[in-house]
Amino acid sequence: MTENLLLAFGLTLFAGLATGIGSLLAFFTSQTNTKFLSVTLGFSAGVMIYVSMIEIYVKAKDALVHSMGTVPGNWLTAGGFFAGMLLIAGIDKFIPKQSNPHELRTVEDMSSPGSTDKQPDLLIMGTFTALAIGIHNFPEGIATFTSALQDPKLGIAIAVAIAIHNVPEGIAVSVPVYFATGDKKRAFKLSFLSGLSEPIGALVAYLFLMPFLNEVMFGVIFAAVAGIMVFISLDELLPAAKRYDEAHLSIYGLIGGMAVMALSLLMFI
Repeated sequence: MTENLLLAFGLTLFAGLATGIGSLLAFFTSQTNTKFLSVTLGFSAGVMIYVSMIEIYVKAKDALVHSMGTVPGNWLTAGGFFAGMLLIAGIDKFIPKQSNPHELRTVEDMSSPGSTDKQPDLLIMGTFTALAIGIHNFPEGIATFTSALQDPKLGIAIAVAIAIHNVPEGIAVSVPVYFATGDKKRAFKLSFLSGLSEPIGALVAYLFLMPFLNEVMFGVIFAAVAGIMVFISLDELLPAAKRYDEAHLSIYGLIGGMAVMALSLLMFI
């Protein structure tokens, strides 16, 4: 497991800093490709749901059943799954609605930077959105790190899926900040920094969870990771995909993500 340590940190850093890619897209493209975002967000949801229910949950159950027996192991797996959902739902509940990182933002919103009397409000919105993303992405960093540590191919799949969904979050930070200030560097910096909470989550997992990472702890964490991934997919990715474009594209992306994930897992049997 320790030989995967650098890979796990690297994947978490890659996933988190994808917010910077969203910021760059906002600055260097004149039009938002909403169809592309809709398909890719649906794809990300498909990857997360499939890998969570087919692979991560099963690995968690196997570990807990092996350590604790059939009945307690199954109950603890289910409990860990819903505890993960409650954790991410609780984080979402304390994020102000106006700072929701999944609120639709497009490149077109930046057509007149610095030319509105709502500049202070927009700057505050962008700053709080960056903070909200930072808080929200912290458990995602733990999920990516622990998954990659146990199984690199799972870690890669989760990191890619999270990176995809972090791209529009980067746009959500940079658009209001740039609109308010006209300063690309400031908007990019804030967007970039908001993604650092994921590698910080990985560092916290390494410092505080690694010393206790036995089979039971691993099973509980993996069950919670499955719950977090499914909640993010259903509550954030699919609704965001539908807001960017028609519902069919997001569902096609969802099915495509599941198919690619299934194929990648079958290839490693």
